[in-house]
Amino acid sequence: MLPRAGLDVEAAVAKVRPICDDVRERGAAAVREYTARFDGVDLATTRVPAQALTDALAALGPGVQAALEEAIRRARLVHQAQRPADHVTAVTDGATVAERYVPVGRAGVYVPGGLVVYPSSVVMNVVPAQVAGVPGIAVASPPQAGHSGLPHPAVLAACALLGIEEVHAAGGAQAIAMFAYGTADCAAADVVTGPGNVYVAAAKRLLLGTIGTDAEAGPTEIAIIADHTANPEFVAADLIAQAEHDPLAACLLITTDPGLADAAEKALDPQVAAARHRDRVRQALAGQSACVLVDDADAALAVADAWAPEHLEIQAERASALAARVRNAGAVFVGPYAPVSLGDYLAGSNHVLPTGGTARFFSPLGLDDFVKKSSIVSFSREGLARLGPQIVRIAELEGLQAHGRSVSLRLEP
Repeated sequence: MLPRAGLDVEAAVAKVRPICDDVRERGAAAVREYTARFDGVDLATTRVPAQALTDALAALGPGVQAALEEAIRRARLVHQAQRPADHVTAVTDGATVAERYVPVGRAGVYVPGGLVVYPSSVVMNVVPAQVAGVPGIAVASPPQAGHSGLPHPAVLAACALLGIEEVHAAGGAQAIAMFAYGTADCAAADVVTGPGNVYVAAAKRLLLGTIGTDAEAGPTEIAIIADHTANPEFVAADLIAQAEHDPLAACLLITTDPGLADAAEKALDPQVAAARHRDRVRQALAGQSACVLVDDADAALAVADAWAPEHLEIQAERASALAARVRNAGAVFVGPYAPVSLGDYLAGSNHVLPTGGTARFFSPLGLDDFVKKSSIVSFSREGLARLGPQIVRIAELEGLQAHGRSVSLRLEP
């Protein structure tokens, strides 16, 4: 019964399959044709000129640049703490197993266009890749007819701030296929990350295996656990902030206090009327949003865990203790002074989060998405001799005698 916009990714897969197959077969020519069809821009190459990046950064206001630089600094601090350490386990004398972490060779970052512009998504995707040590990072973002067929200048400026020199004017499924298969303009990548619309999500699902991907991203969502101590004006503001992303955004208020529910609903009316994107907000609040009245904090947590929100705010007594008990949420914001907007920009946490209930098994974007692990096994003859008979027995049990022979041969006098 909890509200959430329907997103039929599987149906979209059928629509993007021929696009991805075409990009695999015809490369840059196919990307050019789909860009002209879907974005209304005919580009001889997807590659954004270096001068466009320089110009975009120069045109960025100093206040905005300082804010983005602070967002980058904080994101680096948080993601540096995620670096895994190589380690070696001595199983027995003469036998070690090491785990070694290595960054992927090349990452493709997708930054959506759509209803709003997301330079913050450039930061959230590029910073963990850079901290992981990925040697090659390319960004793709849909071209804008109103910006000479290039991605939005704010996106280009964020790329320039981060030192990204390879940016492509490409969007949708064709951009994901470009990263998966490579074109004359863009070398194939090992992984692709970043949110997008249902067609981007479908292309990721279809091409997983050809290229590594992060979690599928659907319409954004927020759940707020609030009790009688919560400020209804804060609650209303945070619901509206999420709803302005997308008419399909889902907003859920979970409260133990009927009075708070009434007060928050009353606070919505003037704030929605004053919102710049009031029509979009009203659609989201009317379409897939609700208030859930529960008996107590335990029930509130149970509802939140069942819904598994992308963002979960807790504005209630003992908020920190409640947050420690949350099992399913992309990110948890504790107390009245930690709104989701803080995490979107400057908290340092990553704002690329699992949606649609996938927080039950997916995590926020982080270093793990840009590194891979290898096991390194080293044994002496004596170490192998201790295990030889047992290896042979298991091999014979499985009917794989050659496995046993490859060990016993090494141990013959």
